[in-house]
Amino acid sequence: MDTTSLDKFYQETSFLIPKDINKEIGHFNVFDIQDMLVKVKKSGEMPYNRRAYYKISLIRGRNKAEYADKTIDIERNGLLFATPKIPYHYLPQDEQQAGAFCIFTEDFLSKNKSGVSLEELPIYKPGGYPIFQLSDEEADEIALLFKKMFKEIESDYVFKYDLLRNYLLELIHYGQKLQPATVLHSSHNASARVSALFIELLERQFPIESPQQKLNLRTAKDYADRLAVHVNHLNKVLKEQTGKTTTELISNRVVQEAKILLKQTDWNISEIAYSLGFEQLAHFSNFFKKQTQLAPNELRNHI
Repeated sequence: MDTTSLDKFYQETSFLIPKDINKEIGHFNVFDIQDMLVKVKKSGEMPYNRRAYYKISLIRGRNKAEYADKTIDIERNGLLFATPKIPYHYLPQDEQQAGAFCIFTEDFLSKNKSGVSLEELPIYKPGGYPIFQLSDEEADEIALLFKKMFKEIESDYVFKYDLLRNYLLELIHYGQKLQPATVLHSSHNASARVSALFIELLERQFPIESPQQKLNLRTAKDYADRLAVHVNHLNKVLKEQTGKTTTELISNRVVQEAKILLKQTDWNISEIAYSLGFEQLAHFSNFFKKQTQLAPNELRNHI
């Protein structure tokens, strides 16, 4: 699976680069979706891959979004938050397409006064809600934010990137307000902290980017040892916090990554099995079939 860098993105969309673009304080840019679709139609379907930058898209029109191993139908308006960790793309389902998107690096927001990193924001935490269906009124509000971004990035204002940073944060907070309250207001007791540390540690194992990469942590005991807690305590905490056991959470994440690798790489199944911590192909095949009711090659052949 290719990872699209900023340089590669601009090579593919050179006609969209605005004048006087600033790349010295991290990076930020904003685009009109209709302009982008002109380019996509010339080159084929929008690639499904991981990107070395963050992206927020306002999509207006019927679309089918594929994010990790999930498919989500956008009936009218959608707001999509993409991270460098998870591959995605969306497929227009009609000719009435409009909207806008912005791309940015983590460094671009490193100067925000709150001092909060992107990975600490609920919208970008593992297990968050990255795609939202919007009403026309909500879509209009977000479109206004993008309109301000377009106007500002073309301006000669000396501090325009400080202003653009504020618009970007406003957009992120808008998305976070659309999330369920349970995601935004989790308790900070000891159990919740252990659970959060486990999820963070689990997500650090991904994405798998080459057949030579291998999961360092594979079992519940591996995670318990790393977190310095007893495996039974970790299991009890996760069951209380998530409703799932440690092994179930690990297995679900491994299956999600397996689906991505089967769908978006040409690695053979033995290579995928090895990278996901299975010493024998048969063990991986049995595990995958138990979780999905399909053998790995059956999933790949159905794509």
